[in-house]
Amino acid sequence: MFSQEKRCVYRANQLGEVICQLRFPEILTIGANVPVAFQEAIRDEYPQYSARKESPAPKITGTPGNLALENQPTTINYQFVSEDGVWRVNLTSKFISLACNRYTSWEDFALRLDKPLAAFIKIYKPAYFERVGLRYLNFISRKDLNLEGIPFSELITPCYLGPLVDEEVNEAASSRCSVDAELGIRGGCRLKLHAGPGLVKRGNQADQEVKFIFDQDLFMPGKVPVNLSAGALQTLHGQAYSIFRGAITDTLHDAMEPENI
Repeated sequence: MFSQEKRCVYRANQLGEVICQLRFPEILTIGANVPVAFQEAIRDEYPQYSARKESPAPKITGTPGNLALENQPTTINYQFVSEDGVWRVNLTSKFISLACNRYTSWEDFALRLDKPLAAFIKIYKPAYFERVGLRYLNFISRKDLNLEGIPFSELITPCYLGPLVDEEVNEAASSRCSVDAELGIRGGCRLKLHAGPGLVKRGNQADQEVKFIFDQDLFMPGKVPVNLSAGALQTLHGQAYSIFRGAITDTLHDAMEPENI
């Protein structure tokens, strides 16, 4: 499952989005007051602002035979977006996140995280983080990589293929065939994984090409001290590459144009 190969950067990476999210015990002042000081601290890099109210799914309460749905309080999600639309910071009373839809390297991503995270810690002083997470959404396109006609079984290692590993299973006739798992992995981390072919939605429209979706949601559970959050993210990032490299064959690796770093 884990590759021991030295980390590289792919010139033709297939990442649709990378998201870092840090959850913390609820800070009521974030929902009660517009985050003016936070915006001022990051406005030069994230000038576009919006806010929306979100209603969590109702909570199921009661006992078997006497169940009820309990509505949850609405939350305000404040969003700050870079001028080019590539980077997005979200802040609620329970989490802060950074997302990127044009990922180049971990070093660049970590650098962009520094300012909003430092501003958040300085202004709101969270007691600790309840969950430190890093998510990599890969949408592997055979068309973009000039691999059309090559089955996924020659691009993805058997562990992540599910029934497609069987030669008698017709990939083109399989409308749904995925692997979903949650695992404890090295370094005290956990991994939620989804792997399998599918159609990717862009706005309200679905892409017509069937792509291989490789979705890694890595996280550090439990109380993470604020001053150790950067180290936790570094640990998660180190796991992500070795898992992804172990999931792809040399054919796919080479097609994504690896560069040593």
